[in-house]
Amino acid sequence: MINKMRKETAVEWLVHELDKQMIERDKFDAFDWIFEDLIKQAKEMEREQIVKAYHKGEFNSGVNETSEKYYVKTYK
Repeated sequence: MINKMRKETAVEWLVHELDKQMIERDKFDAFDWIFEDLIKQAKEMEREQIVKAYHKGEFNSGVNETSEKYYVKTYK
């Protein structure tokens, strides 16, 4: 069975929750544009961690999918 539901990463969850808090305080989407570069950097760091962890686990378990394919299938 193919997982068609995209998973939300921890960084994406945090950004979403902070956005909600800013909106509740009438700051609207200020969080995204103020911290846009930091958010992008955190997402890329998290992506690299997920890919490395999958690759390490895949190597030990003999799964035939690359870590990059796993990330794209699961989080994109």
